[in-house]
Amino acid sequence: MGNAIKFSRSGVAPHIEIHACRQGEQWHFVVRDNGIGVAEPYRERIFEMFQRLHGREHYVGNGMGLAICRKIATQHGGQLWMDSVPDEGSTFHLLLQAVPAHPR
Repeated sequence: MGNAIKFSRSGVAPHIEIHACRQGEQWHFVVRDNGIGVAEPYRERIFEMFQRLHGREHYVGNGMGLAICRKIATQHGGQLWMDSVPDEGSTFHLLLQAVPAHPR
């Protein structure tokens, strides 16, 4: 959510949607925004450590956040990816294994 706000478009109020649904043995979490978006050739790059698409004079940060999130998701058997359209926004998907319910 922090990135959704940080990478909002100038003159456009940030709009963020968060959804989650169970898909079989997994949970699918979705975070959608109306921010600046990311062009196709750069989508995987933002998940690499210390990779930035914009200079520090435009956006603060060190380029570690999404790389760490993907690493955590992967270590838990999940996936993290994004869909995006420049100047329209991005949708981030997090897929994690559901924890079996324990009887009480």
